[in-house]
Amino acid sequence: MIDYGYDKLIGSQIRNIRIEKGLTQDAFAAKLQTGGVDITRSALAKIEVGQRHIYAFEIKAIKDVLETTFEKLFP
Repeated sequence: MIDYGYDKLIGSQIRNIRIEKGLTQDAFAAKLQTGGVDITRSALAKIEVGQRHIYAFEIKAIKDVLETTFEKLFP
């Protein structure tokens, strides 16, 4: 059985940092797409609640767009 608790925790961290930066889901998704990562607002919403897997290249792009550290994304 897969434990999705960590996915939810990471998603929550992404959401909190996004809100701290004053970005809406739409604006955040647009910045990711501009950077070459095809994440829609709907996919981002699923990531933030732990319902969608995040790939390594997406994590790096999320970190870069949010101007944060891996340590803050992974508590």
